Amino acid sequence: MRTAVLLGFRLRQEVLEWSGAWWFLLTLVVQAVVAPLIGLFVWSAVYPDDPTIARYYVAVILVTLMTESFEQHTFSERIYDGTLSHELLRPQPVVIGVIGMNLAIRAWLTLLGAPIVLLTGIALQVGFDWSAVLRSTPYVVLAAVLVFLWTFLLALTAFWTDRVHAVVGFGSQLTFLLGGTAAPIALLPDTWRRVAEVLPFYGMNGLPAEIAAGSGNGSLGYQLIWVVVLVVVVTVVWRIGVRRYTAVGS
Repeated sequence: MRTAVLLGFRLRQEVLEWSGAWWFLLTLVVQAVVAPLIGLFVWSAVYPDDPTIARYYVAVILVTLMTESFEQHTFSERIYDGTLSHELLRPQPVVIGVIGMNLAIRAWLTLLGAPIVLLTGIALQVGFDWSAVLRSTPYVVLAAVLVFLWTFLLALTAFWTDRVHAVVGFGSQLTFLLGGTAAPIALLPDTWRRVAEVLPFYGMNGLPAEIAAGSGNGSLGYQLIWVVVLVVVVTVVWRIGVRRYTAVGS
């Protein structure tokens, strides 16, 4: 209960703080929608008579906006400038502040990006089955958790390297290639499709988009398994990293 109250307070605080940075938030929105839009244009040209392509990519745009994470900026920089020390001294888990900022940024990206999603859908005459959209809700929630855990895990490498942005960039490229943004998973060669369906990246983007578009029937169990795996890995890496951070006198 106390953790929920702290998280709610931090979320409100971060939402208010980010309200004054909406020009910067707009640049993040543009950055988030460029890759799905490119995929939309490419695959719509390849399959011009398939309406599911446009519907899928409109869903991908919205899922991307709702799940973006930037812990390499909002967390790793605190390791580099030493301000993480102040967070460690507070009587609350450090991750509360990280999650609060993450949710605030996602809320603003979704709000500012909604008109782009709406206009794209109208321009392409995309229609959704709202029962499928409703059914996709738990998939989107788990996708948001997976993206956060994956990005936070990579951001933790700042304890050991000053090239965390390259590390997170590499992880983002894996998500782009194998998560369903570069191409719908169903269109990948069989070998790569089977690999993509096992790795967590598909659950971060393509799976919830497919469910929302009414073209998929994946299992929540797949996402839940990867959530558990990443929580364990993040916990272990965090503890090792904090011990190293404090050992060097920060």
